[in-house]
Amino acid sequence: MPYVNVQITAGATREQKAALVKDITDSLVRHLGKKPELTHIVIQEIAEEDWGYAGQLIDDWKRGQG
Repeated sequence: MPYVNVQITAGATREQKAALVKDITDSLVRHLGKKPELTHIVIQEIAEEDWGYAGQLIDDWKRGQG
Protein backbone atom coordinates (compact mmCIF):
# COMPACT_ATOMS: atom_id res chain seq x y z
CA MET A 1 0.00 0.00 0.00
CA PRO A 2 1.82 3.14 -1.15
CA TYR A 3 1.53 6.26 0.97
CA VAL A 4 2.88 9.50 -0.49
CA ASN A 5 3.04 12.75 1.48
CA VAL A 6 3.34 15.88 -0.67
CA GLN A 7 4.17 19.13 1.11
CA ILE A 8 3.65 22.41 -0.71
CA THR A 9 3.31 26.03 0.25
CA ALA A 10 -0.32 27.10 0.64
CA GLY A 11 -2.34 28.29 -2.33
CA ALA A 12 -2.94 25.37 -4.69
CA THR A 13 -6.44 25.09 -6.12
CA ARG A 14 -8.60 22.00 -5.70
CA GLU A 15 -8.07 21.27 -9.41
CA GLN A 16 -4.28 21.46 -9.02
CA LYS A 17 -4.39 19.12 -6.03
CA ALA A 18 -6.60 16.67 -7.94
CA ALA A 19 -4.12 16.71 -10.83
CA LEU A 20 -1.22 15.99 -8.44
CA VAL A 21 -3.09 13.05 -6.87
CA LYS A 22 -3.91 11.64 -10.32
CA ASP A 23 -0.37 12.08 -11.68
CA ILE A 24 1.30 10.54 -8.63
CA THR A 25 -1.14 7.63 -8.58
CA ASP A 26 -0.69 7.05 -12.33
CA SER A 27 3.11 7.04 -11.90
CA LEU A 28 2.95 4.46 -9.11
CA VAL A 29 0.69 2.26 -11.24
CA ARG A 30 2.83 2.64 -14.37
CA HIS A 31 6.29 2.31 -12.84
CA LEU A 32 5.72 0.05 -9.84
CA GLY A 33 2.55 -1.82 -10.73
CA LYS A 34 0.71 -0.53 -7.66
CA LYS A 35 -3.07 -0.76 -7.41
CA PRO A 36 -4.66 2.70 -7.53
CA GLU A 37 -7.37 1.69 -5.06
CA LEU A 38 -4.66 0.98 -2.48
CA THR A 39 -2.67 4.16 -3.09
CA HIS A 40 -2.92 7.02 -0.60
CA ILE A 41 -1.76 10.56 -1.39
CA VAL A 42 -1.75 13.24 1.31
CA ILE A 43 -1.21 16.87 0.38
CA GLN A 44 -0.13 19.13 3.22
CA GLU A 45 -0.15 22.86 2.67
CA ILE A 46 2.45 24.66 4.74
CA ALA A 47 2.22 28.38 5.45
CA GLU A 48 5.20 30.25 4.02
CA GLU A 49 6.14 31.55 7.47
CA ASP A 50 6.59 27.87 8.48
CA TRP A 51 8.80 26.95 5.50
CA GLY A 52 12.55 27.53 5.38
CA TYR A 53 14.87 27.85 2.38
CA ALA A 54 18.51 28.91 2.07
CA GLY A 55 18.78 29.64 5.79
CA GLN A 56 15.70 31.86 5.96
CA LEU A 57 11.95 31.60 6.18
CA ILE A 58 10.66 31.48 2.63
CA ASP A 59 8.45 34.56 2.96
CA ASP A 60 11.55 36.56 3.99
CA TRP A 61 13.56 34.99 1.15
CA LYS A 62 10.85 35.91 -1.39
CA ARG A 63 10.78 39.52 -0.18
CA GLY A 64 14.52 39.73 -0.76
CA GLN A 65 14.14 38.40 -4.34
CA GLY A 66 11.64 41.05 -5.51
